[in-house]
Amino acid sequence: MKRNHTVVIEFVLLGFGSLYGLQIPLFSLCLLAYVLCLLGNLMIIVLVSSSHLLDSPMYFFLCHLSLCDMLLTTDIVPSLLHIILKNGRTMSFPDCITQFQLFGASTGTECLLLTVMSYDRYLAICQPLSYVTIMGKRLRHHLVIGSWGLSFTITSIIAVMISRLNFCSENIIDHFFCDFVPILQLSCSDTRLLQTIDLILTAPVTLLPFMAIFISYVFILAVIIRIPTVTGRKKAFSTCSSHLIVVSIFYVSLIAIYLVPASGHSVIALKILSLMYTVITPFLNPLIYSLPNQEIKSTFTSTLHQYIGIQHTAPVCR
Repeated sequence: MKRNHTVVIEFVLLGFGSLYGLQIPLFSLCLLAYVLCLLGNLMIIVLVSSSHLLDSPMYFFLCHLSLCDMLLTTDIVPSLLHIILKNGRTMSFPDCITQFQLFGASTGTECLLLTVMSYDRYLAICQPLSYVTIMGKRLRHHLVIGSWGLSFTITSIIAVMISRLNFCSENIIDHFFCDFVPILQLSCSDTRLLQTIDLILTAPVTLLPFMAIFISYVFILAVIIRIPTVTGRKKAFSTCSSHLIVVSIFYVSLIAIYLVPASGHSVIALKILSLMYTVITPFLNPLIYSLPNQEIKSTFTSTLHQYIGIQHTAPVCR
Protein backbone atom coordinates (compact mmCIF):
# COMPACT_ATOMS: atom_id res chain seq x y z
CA MET A 1 0.00 0.00 0.00
CA LYS A 2 1.32 3.44 -0.89
CA ARG A 3 0.78 5.94 1.89
CA ASN A 4 2.30 8.94 3.60
CA HIS A 5 1.59 8.47 7.33
CA THR A 6 -2.21 8.24 7.37
CA VAL A 7 -2.84 9.50 3.84
CA VAL A 8 -3.74 6.71 1.42
CA ILE A 9 -2.58 7.42 -2.11
CA GLU A 10 -4.68 4.76 -3.84
CA PHE A 11 -7.23 2.02 -3.33
CA VAL A 12 -7.29 -1.42 -4.93
CA LEU A 13 -10.67 -2.49 -6.28
CA LEU A 14 -10.94 -6.29 -6.48
CA GLY A 15 -14.11 -6.38 -8.57
CA PHE A 16 -15.33 -9.95 -9.02
CA GLY A 17 -12.00 -11.60 -8.28
CA SER A 18 -11.09 -14.63 -10.33
CA LEU A 19 -13.82 -15.22 -12.89
CA TYR A 20 -12.66 -18.70 -13.99
CA GLY A 21 -13.33 -18.31 -17.72
CA LEU A 22 -16.28 -15.93 -17.32
CA GLN A 23 -14.14 -12.86 -17.91
CA ILE A 24 -14.96 -12.34 -21.60
CA PRO A 25 -18.72 -13.18 -21.33
CA LEU A 26 -19.16 -10.81 -18.35
CA PHE A 27 -17.15 -8.08 -20.07
CA SER A 28 -19.21 -8.48 -23.26
CA LEU A 29 -22.53 -8.40 -21.39
CA CYS A 30 -21.58 -5.29 -19.39
CA LEU A 31 -20.24 -3.53 -22.49
CA LEU A 32 -23.39 -4.39 -24.47
CA ALA A 33 -25.65 -3.23 -21.62
CA TYR A 34 -23.66 0.02 -21.35
CA VAL A 35 -23.79 0.81 -25.08
CA LEU A 36 -27.52 -0.01 -25.30
CA CYS A 37 -28.14 2.03 -22.13
CA LEU A 38 -26.45 5.07 -23.67
CA LEU A 39 -28.24 4.65 -26.99
CA GLY A 40 -31.66 4.05 -25.43
CA ASN A 41 -31.46 6.95 -22.98
CA LEU A 42 -29.95 9.26 -25.60
CA MET A 43 -32.82 8.35 -27.94
CA ILE A 44 -35.36 9.38 -25.29
CA ILE A 45 -33.54 12.67 -24.63
CA VAL A 46 -33.38 13.52 -28.34
CA LEU A 47 -37.03 12.57 -29.00
CA VAL A 48 -38.38 14.50 -26.01
CA SER A 49 -36.22 17.55 -26.78
CA SER A 50 -37.12 17.69 -30.48
CA SER A 51 -40.79 16.60 -30.62
CA HIS A 52 -43.79 18.77 -29.75
CA LEU A 53 -45.85 15.58 -29.32
CA LEU A 54 -43.79 14.73 -26.22
CA ASP A 55 -43.99 18.22 -24.71
CA SER A 56 -45.59 17.20 -21.42
CA PRO A 57 -44.44 16.99 -17.76
CA MET A 58 -44.25 13.20 -17.84
CA TYR A 59 -41.77 13.17 -20.75
CA PHE A 60 -39.86 16.14 -19.34
CA PHE A 61 -39.20 14.16 -16.15
CA LEU A 62 -38.43 11.03 -18.18
CA CYS A 63 -35.83 13.00 -20.14
CA HIS A 64 -34.03 13.94 -16.90
CA LEU A 65 -34.30 10.37 -15.63
CA SER A 66 -32.52 9.23 -18.80
CA LEU A 67 -29.82 11.85 -18.26
CA CYS A 68 -29.41 10.62 -14.68
CA ASP A 69 -29.11 6.99 -15.84
CA MET A 70 -26.42 7.96 -18.36
CA LEU A 71 -24.45 9.75 -15.62
CA LEU A 72 -24.77 6.78 -13.25
CA THR A 73 -23.62 4.16 -15.75
CA THR A 74 -20.81 6.33 -17.15
CA ASP A 75 -19.50 6.84 -13.62
CA ILE A 76 -19.41 3.08 -12.90
CA VAL A 77 -19.27 0.94 -16.05
CA PRO A 78 -16.02 2.10 -17.79
CA SER A 79 -14.13 1.41 -14.54
CA LEU A 80 -16.00 -1.90 -14.15
CA LEU A 81 -14.95 -3.01 -17.66
CA HIS A 82 -11.32 -2.25 -16.80
CA ILE A 83 -11.64 -4.24 -13.55
CA ILE A 84 -13.12 -7.26 -15.36
CA LEU A 85 -10.35 -7.34 -17.97
CA LYS A 86 -7.51 -6.85 -15.47
CA ASN A 87 -9.04 -8.79 -12.52
CA GLY A 88 -8.98 -5.61 -10.45
CA ARG A 89 -7.57 -2.10 -10.66
CA THR A 90 -6.00 0.63 -8.58
CA MET A 91 -7.79 3.95 -8.18
CA SER A 92 -6.34 7.10 -6.66
CA PHE A 93 -7.95 8.45 -3.50
CA PRO A 94 -9.35 11.59 -5.23
CA ASP A 95 -10.73 9.49 -8.11
CA CYS A 96 -12.38 7.12 -5.65
CA ILE A 97 -14.04 9.99 -3.77
CA THR A 98 -15.17 11.55 -7.07
CA GLN A 99 -16.67 8.25 -8.22
CA PHE A 100 -18.52 7.93 -4.91
CA GLN A 101 -19.79 11.51 -5.18
CA LEU A 102 -21.14 11.08 -8.73
CA PHE A 103 -22.62 7.68 -7.87
CA GLY A 104 -24.34 9.00 -4.74
CA ALA A 105 -25.60 12.14 -6.45
CA SER A 106 -27.03 10.31 -9.47
CA THR A 107 -28.63 7.62 -7.28
CA GLY A 108 -30.21 10.25 -5.03
CA THR A 109 -31.40 12.24 -8.05
CA GLU A 110 -32.97 9.10 -9.51
CA CYS A 111 -34.85 8.49 -6.24
CA LEU A 112 -36.19 12.05 -6.26
CA LEU A 113 -37.06 12.01 -9.97
CA LEU A 114 -38.99 8.76 -9.54
CA THR A 115 -40.86 10.46 -6.69
CA VAL A 116 -41.60 13.51 -8.84
CA MET A 117 -42.88 11.21 -11.60
CA SER A 118 -45.17 9.41 -9.15
CA TYR A 119 -46.53 12.80 -8.01
CA ASP A 120 -47.10 13.68 -11.67
CA ARG A 121 -49.06 10.43 -12.17
CA TYR A 122 -51.02 11.12 -8.97
CA LEU A 123 -52.09 14.53 -10.27
CA ALA A 124 -52.93 13.17 -13.74
CA ILE A 125 -55.16 10.37 -12.37
CA CYS A 126 -56.49 11.74 -9.08
CA GLN A 127 -56.83 15.42 -10.01
CA PRO A 128 -57.15 15.50 -13.82
CA LEU A 129 -59.10 18.79 -13.97
CA SER A 130 -56.40 20.77 -12.18
CA TYR A 131 -53.42 18.81 -13.53
CA VAL A 132 -52.43 21.30 -16.24
CA THR A 133 -52.78 24.24 -13.85
CA ILE A 134 -50.70 22.68 -11.07
CA MET A 135 -48.00 20.95 -13.15
CA GLY A 136 -46.98 24.03 -15.13
CA LYS A 137 -43.55 24.64 -16.61
CA ARG A 138 -42.41 26.61 -13.59
CA LEU A 139 -43.19 23.82 -11.11
CA ARG A 140 -41.69 21.06 -13.24
CA HIS A 141 -38.45 23.03 -13.63
CA HIS A 142 -38.31 23.71 -9.88
CA LEU A 143 -38.86 20.02 -9.12
CA VAL A 144 -36.09 18.91 -11.46
CA ILE A 145 -33.59 21.56 -10.33
CA GLY A 146 -34.41 20.74 -6.71
CA SER A 147 -33.83 17.01 -7.33
CA TRP A 148 -30.41 17.52 -8.92
CA GLY A 149 -29.36 20.29 -6.53
CA LEU A 150 -30.37 18.54 -3.30
CA SER A 151 -28.70 15.24 -4.25
CA PHE A 152 -25.42 16.84 -5.34
CA THR A 153 -25.30 19.07 -2.23
CA ILE A 154 -25.87 16.17 0.18
CA THR A 155 -23.39 13.87 -1.54
CA SER A 156 -20.77 16.63 -1.73
CA ILE A 157 -21.01 17.17 2.04
CA ILE A 158 -20.56 13.45 2.71
CA ALA A 159 -17.70 13.20 0.17
CA VAL A 160 -15.83 16.06 1.88
CA MET A 161 -16.27 14.37 5.27
CA ILE A 162 -14.96 11.05 3.88
CA SER A 163 -11.93 12.80 2.39
CA ARG A 164 -10.97 14.01 5.89
CA LEU A 165 -10.90 10.51 7.38
CA ASN A 166 -7.62 8.75 8.13
CA PHE A 167 -6.80 5.56 6.21
CA CYS A 168 -3.88 3.77 7.79
CA SER A 169 -4.29 0.01 7.32
CA GLU A 170 -5.82 -1.89 4.41
CA ASN A 171 -6.53 -0.18 1.09
CA ILE A 172 -8.29 -3.11 -0.63
CA ILE A 173 -11.96 -2.60 -1.54
CA ASP A 174 -13.73 -5.90 -2.24
CA HIS A 175 -16.18 -4.29 -4.66
CA PHE A 176 -16.23 -3.00 -8.24
CA PHE A 177 -16.72 0.69 -7.33
CA CYS A 178 -16.13 3.06 -4.43
CA ASP A 179 -19.27 2.79 -2.31
CA PHE A 180 -19.89 4.39 1.10
CA VAL A 181 -19.67 1.32 3.36
CA PRO A 182 -16.57 -0.31 1.74
CA ILE A 183 -14.68 2.99 2.02
CA LEU A 184 -15.62 3.50 5.66
CA GLN A 185 -14.59 -0.06 6.54
CA LEU A 186 -11.00 0.81 5.58
CA SER A 187 -10.78 3.94 7.74
CA CYS A 188 -8.95 3.89 11.06
CA SER A 189 -10.91 6.97 12.21
CA ASP A 190 -14.07 6.82 14.31
CA THR A 191 -16.79 6.82 11.64
CA ARG A 192 -19.86 6.64 13.91
CA LEU A 193 -20.59 10.36 13.61
CA LEU A 194 -20.22 10.26 9.83
CA GLN A 195 -22.56 7.25 9.59
CA THR A 196 -25.16 9.11 11.68
CA ILE A 197 -24.83 12.25 9.55
CA ASP A 198 -25.07 10.13 6.39
CA LEU A 199 -28.29 8.52 7.65
CA ILE A 200 -29.80 11.93 8.46
CA LEU A 201 -28.73 13.58 5.19
CA THR A 202 -29.65 10.72 2.84
CA ALA A 203 -33.11 10.08 4.32
CA PRO A 204 -34.65 12.99 2.32
CA VAL A 205 -33.39 11.49 -0.96
CA THR A 206 -33.96 7.78 -0.26
CA LEU A 207 -36.42 6.75 2.45
CA LEU A 208 -38.77 9.76 2.28
CA PRO A 209 -39.11 9.49 -1.54
CA PHE A 210 -39.92 5.79 -1.20
CA MET A 211 -42.66 6.59 1.32
CA ALA A 212 -44.00 9.37 -0.93
CA ILE A 213 -44.11 7.00 -3.92
CA PHE A 214 -45.92 4.37 -1.85
CA ILE A 215 -48.53 6.88 -0.62
CA SER A 216 -49.01 8.25 -4.17
CA TYR A 217 -49.79 4.80 -5.51
CA VAL A 218 -52.18 4.04 -2.66
CA PHE A 219 -54.25 7.05 -3.78
CA ILE A 220 -53.81 6.16 -7.48
CA LEU A 221 -54.98 2.56 -6.99
CA ALA A 222 -57.92 3.77 -4.88
CA VAL A 223 -59.05 5.99 -7.77
CA ILE A 224 -58.47 3.29 -10.42
CA ILE A 225 -60.51 0.73 -8.48
CA ARG A 226 -63.48 3.13 -8.42
CA ILE A 227 -63.49 3.57 -12.22
CA PRO A 228 -66.69 1.78 -13.36
CA THR A 229 -65.49 0.33 -16.69
CA VAL A 230 -62.75 -2.24 -17.31
CA THR A 231 -61.48 -0.21 -20.28
CA GLY A 232 -61.20 2.89 -18.12
CA ARG A 233 -59.29 1.03 -15.42
CA LYS A 234 -56.87 -0.44 -17.96
CA LYS A 235 -56.27 2.96 -19.56
CA ALA A 236 -55.64 4.62 -16.20
CA PHE A 237 -53.31 1.85 -15.00
CA SER A 238 -51.38 1.84 -18.29
CA THR A 239 -50.32 5.46 -17.67
CA CYS A 240 -48.38 4.48 -14.54
CA SER A 241 -47.52 0.79 -15.03
CA SER A 242 -44.10 1.47 -16.62
CA HIS A 243 -43.15 3.81 -13.80
CA LEU A 244 -44.28 1.28 -11.19
CA ILE A 245 -42.09 -1.44 -12.75
CA VAL A 246 -39.03 0.85 -12.79
CA VAL A 247 -39.61 1.92 -9.16
CA SER A 248 -39.98 -1.72 -8.07
CA ILE A 249 -36.74 -2.88 -9.74
CA PHE A 250 -34.76 0.12 -8.50
CA TYR A 251 -35.92 0.09 -4.89
CA VAL A 252 -35.83 -3.70 -4.44
CA SER A 253 -32.10 -3.57 -5.28
CA LEU A 254 -31.43 -0.61 -2.99
CA ILE A 255 -33.38 -2.08 -0.07
CA ALA A 256 -31.68 -5.47 -0.46
CA ILE A 257 -28.24 -3.83 -0.35
CA TYR A 258 -28.56 -1.05 2.19
CA LEU A 259 -31.35 -2.15 4.55
CA VAL A 260 -30.66 -5.89 4.81
CA PRO A 261 -27.88 -6.55 7.39
CA ALA A 262 -24.45 -7.37 5.98
CA SER A 263 -24.78 -10.93 7.26
CA GLY A 264 -27.95 -11.32 5.21
CA HIS A 265 -26.12 -11.77 1.91
CA SER A 266 -22.68 -12.85 0.66
CA VAL A 267 -20.14 -10.51 -0.92
CA ILE A 268 -20.89 -11.87 -4.40
CA ALA A 269 -24.63 -11.38 -3.83
CA LEU A 270 -23.92 -7.76 -2.85
CA LYS A 271 -22.00 -7.23 -6.08
CA ILE A 272 -24.73 -8.81 -8.21
CA LEU A 273 -27.38 -6.62 -6.55
CA SER A 274 -25.16 -3.58 -7.14
CA LEU A 275 -24.94 -4.54 -10.81
CA MET A 276 -28.75 -4.51 -10.89
CA TYR A 277 -29.17 -0.82 -10.19
CA THR A 278 -25.89 0.50 -11.63
CA VAL A 279 -25.99 -1.37 -14.98
CA ILE A 280 -29.16 -3.41 -15.53
CA THR A 281 -31.80 -0.91 -14.34
CA PRO A 282 -30.45 2.03 -16.41
CA PHE A 283 -30.35 -0.34 -19.41
CA LEU A 284 -33.94 -1.52 -18.84
CA ASN A 285 -35.48 1.90 -18.14
CA PRO A 286 -35.63 3.08 -21.80
CA LEU A 287 -37.10 -0.28 -22.84
CA ILE A 288 -39.72 -0.28 -20.07
CA TYR A 289 -40.81 3.28 -20.81
CA SER A 290 -40.60 3.07 -24.62
CA LEU A 291 -41.92 -0.34 -25.71
CA PRO A 292 -45.46 0.00 -24.25
CA ASN A 293 -45.65 3.73 -25.05
CA GLN A 294 -47.40 4.44 -28.33
CA GLU A 295 -46.47 8.15 -28.33
CA ILE A 296 -42.74 7.45 -28.04
CA LYS A 297 -42.90 4.70 -30.67
CA SER A 298 -44.82 6.88 -33.14
CA THR A 299 -42.48 9.83 -32.55
CA PHE A 300 -39.45 7.59 -33.10
CA THR A 301 -40.98 6.20 -36.31
CA SER A 302 -41.85 9.63 -37.71
CA THR A 303 -38.40 11.00 -36.79
CA LEU A 304 -36.74 8.02 -38.48
CA HIS A 305 -38.87 8.47 -41.62
CA GLN A 306 -38.01 12.18 -41.65
CA TYR A 307 -34.30 11.41 -41.41
CA ILE A 308 -34.47 8.77 -44.16
CA GLY A 309 -36.44 11.18 -46.36
CA ILE A 310 -33.81 13.88 -45.90
CA GLN A 311 -31.05 11.38 -46.76
CA HIS A 312 -32.87 10.33 -49.94
CA THR A 313 -33.49 13.89 -51.11
CA ALA A 314 -30.01 15.17 -50.26
CA PRO A 315 -28.00 16.23 -53.33
CA VAL A 316 -25.24 13.84 -54.36
CA CYS A 317 -21.77 15.37 -54.75
CA ARG A 318 -20.14 14.43 -57.98
